[in-house]
Amino acid sequence: MKINLKSKENDSFTVPFSIAKLSKLVENTVEGDDGDLEIDIPLPNVRTDVLKKVIEYCTHYEEEAMTPIKVPLKSGNIKETVQEWYSKFCEVERGMLFELVTAANFMDIKPLLDLTCYAVAVMIKGKSADEIRSIFNISADFTPDEEHQVHQENKWASQPSGG
Repeated sequence: MKINLKSKENDSFTVPFSIAKLSKLVENTVEGDDGDLEIDIPLPNVRTDVLKKVIEYCTHYEEEAMTPIKVPLKSGNIKETVQEWYSKFCEVERGMLFELVTAANFMDIKPLLDLTCYAVAVMIKGKSADEIRSIFNISADFTPDEEHQVHQENKWASQPSGG
């Protein structure tokens, strides 16, 4: 059975079901099918270049499954957590990484979602609130007085834990 994944721009990619079924969205869509040899699955939230990366991931995953990411994370270094191919897969521009998170979530591909979210977590680890706002393009909507009040109310969050 062949699955035709159609991107937001209506570009179509024919993928074997054995690869496409890593996506629970695809698997659930095909589940009720009466045995068609080809099925079109529109992915209106996934751009073509992002879909190509998702297919690359799923294809490699079928050949070499990714080491599951266990929490709590033992390392802030992706290379120590998953195989080299997967750590290199995350070496993309920030916008692409965010779109991969969104695509993995929309298509319900748990290992890809885990990997890309981990890569984002590594990216923001140790950053200040201002740096994180910059990374995610979020405007600061607190006045300086409100920000001071929030810091005062949440001092516990920035204190080292005793143990």
